[in-house]
Amino acid sequence: MYIISTREFRANQKKYFELAETETVFVTRKNGKPISISVAREEDIPKRDLIAELKGALQQVKDHMDGKIELKSAESSLDELRNSTL
Repeated sequence: MYIISTREFRANQKKYFELAETETVFVTRKNGKPISISVAREEDIPKRDLIAELKGALQQVKDHMDGKIELKSAESSLDELRNSTL
């Protein structure tokens, strides 16, 4: 286990990412809880169903063309992304 500062981490990211493959690395922050860096397990990584997403987008376009729905403007979509709390 290694405990390092954010400054040390920024200066040597490659070193600590490689080290995190075998050890847990904690990065301490001045005004927050420490963050641990470790290797993610395969089951921890969310999978995207791109085909389903594309089919959904295509259906939205078809619905818009048929007058069933009104699509958001690009500016409205950007505002939504800016305000989202991902």
